Amino acid sequence: MDAELNTKEDSDPGMMVLTTLILVAAVANLNLSVANVALPSIGFAFDASQVQINLVAVGYSLGLAASVLWFGALGDHHGRKMMLIIGTLLAIPASIVAGYAPSVEILIMARILGGLAAGMAFPTTLALIAAFWSGVRRTRSIALWSGVGAAIASLGPVISGYLLTFANWGSVFLVTLPLAAVALIMAIMFIPAHINETKAPVDNIGGLLSLLLLGTLILAINFAPVPGSRAMVMGLIIIAAAAGVLFIRRQRNVENPLYDLKVASRSIFWVAACAGTIVFGALMGAMYIGQQFLQNVLSYSTLDAGISILPAAALMILVAPRSARLVESHGARFTLLLGYLFCLLGFFTMLFLWQENIPYWKVGLAYALVGVGVGLAGTPASHSLTGSVPVKRVGMASGTADLQRDFGGAIMTSIFGALLTAGYASSIASQISALPASIQEQISSSIEVTLQKSFSSAMALAQQHPQYSTQIISAARASFLAGDHWAYIAGIVAIIIGAAIVFFKFPKKDQEEQLLVEYQEADIEN
Repeated sequence: MDAELNTKEDSDPGMMVLTTLILVAAVANLNLSVANVALPSIGFAFDASQVQINLVAVGYSLGLAASVLWFGALGDHHGRKMMLIIGTLLAIPASIVAGYAPSVEILIMARILGGLAAGMAFPTTLALIAAFWSGVRRTRSIALWSGVGAAIASLGPVISGYLLTFANWGSVFLVTLPLAAVALIMAIMFIPAHINETKAPVDNIGGLLSLLLLGTLILAINFAPVPGSRAMVMGLIIIAAAAGVLFIRRQRNVENPLYDLKVASRSIFWVAACAGTIVFGALMGAMYIGQQFLQNVLSYSTLDAGISILPAAALMILVAPRSARLVESHGARFTLLLGYLFCLLGFFTMLFLWQENIPYWKVGLAYALVGVGVGLAGTPASHSLTGSVPVKRVGMASGTADLQRDFGGAIMTSIFGALLTAGYASSIASQISALPASIQEQISSSIEVTLQKSFSSAMALAQQHPQYSTQIISAARASFLAGDHWAYIAGIVAIIIGAAIVFFKFPKKDQEEQLLVEYQEADIEN
């Protein structure tokens, strides 16, 4: 098999396989990020609450993160090419429904459906890279896959911003249709039908439990700041906790677990998983909050807001190949920590420099720092996962690598969105309570609820009451800044925690290489 793979490495078909896998991943990455720049337009079109806006943003990640482990295992057993084709095919109707959604609820459901489709295709791309190549070629292929994927996700707002200058919000969800069609055709033509797959049965019960665990946890975070939703949030948390306990018990006892906890307990594996979750989540969270900040506070056009992300995209592409070389020369630990340092500097820039009426360089600097950080950390996080598992568990590794992006993005976006919602509403309430009693009497309870609902609702209210529009817009902007500062602080705390885990728990280069050899020998014996 190794000889066969080495032959494929050096052939044109091998390059076509890698190109196809990057294109399939591009469909998922682009669908993941196209909504961000359209969120203010969507909120205004549907008079959506901030929670509904959050769910539009996080719905795709929710579907992808909740299903990726299960669908990855199904691909390992039933055929990765089949899952790749089905997922890419289903992405097409999901995008069409999202583009023409008549209500925000249907839009949210279409986003979740699109995420489930990506859960079939996206984990398969990394699994095939790990199965098709080995050694340095695998590291460099992962670097290219990781860097291009993250850059395409960052380019989503640019494309969306341009479309929104002459089309409505629905157009942003249709932009991936031509790319999906090309990726589908190439997958049929160039992807091998079977390669290093397993005949072991799939733990479908474990798959359902993992879907329930991740889905309910993400929903609980999103609904946490909603007034009067405490009972529902507690119910979701209880379901998530119960599913988590049952999932762990089953994985310990079932003959062929969906998620091998013995492999997951390897230090290189679990630390890399935590590290990647935080760093990719930081990128998605920064893009989510940043696009709203640029349009709501700085009054950027959709195109300008989209273009502002280009420093992150460009630097991720430039840094990713160098990250692969750093992993080879200095080890994954060093490269991860360096990436974390740049991400931390990026969030400090957002916290202290992102205010009203700032010049673009302060915006571009923050995105550039985060882009360098993700470009550096993405490769070692994914490489460590695939390198520390046996070939028969490569689907588990690829699923975890996808979870880094998708669960990390869903969790960080949900946390950021919940903090933004809570901070925004709290600030509006404080500003109203600080007004003279004579003015407070003129503000009805319905108007107060509308003001606290979301920035988009406040803008709609300002249009209805032009005599007070200046005051309403000023209050809404100040409240948005209060909320997004809560989000940036949460990002800083998460990055510091992640860096501490890597620093204290991830092995240094010599020990890392020794452990990888030991893992390989143990897997061969078993």
